[in-house]
Amino acid sequence: MCRNIRTLHNFEPAAGDDEIRAAALQYVRKISGTSKPSKANEEVFWRAVDEIAHITGHLLDDLVTSAPPKDREVEAAKAKERSAKRFATT
Repeated sequence: MCRNIRTLHNFEPAAGDDEIRAAALQYVRKISGTSKPSKANEEVFWRAVDEIAHITGHLLDDLVTSAPPKDREVEAAKAKERSAKRFATT
């Protein structure tokens, strides 16, 4: 589950609300051990996702760096190349 959480800081364009919420959802899924909460836990599950997304947004807004922003497409190409090498069949 957590493999889908990606670094969101220092990218151009900056991470959007959808990306932040998706990361928060993956985090709550991992911590709770479920991808879909029961009816009894549904409210607290979604409240946790909302709160974590909110705090993550503040974190990303407040972080500072002197490094130039990374390009999403370039980073995706690097990840794809690493994956191809890792899972290459000979």
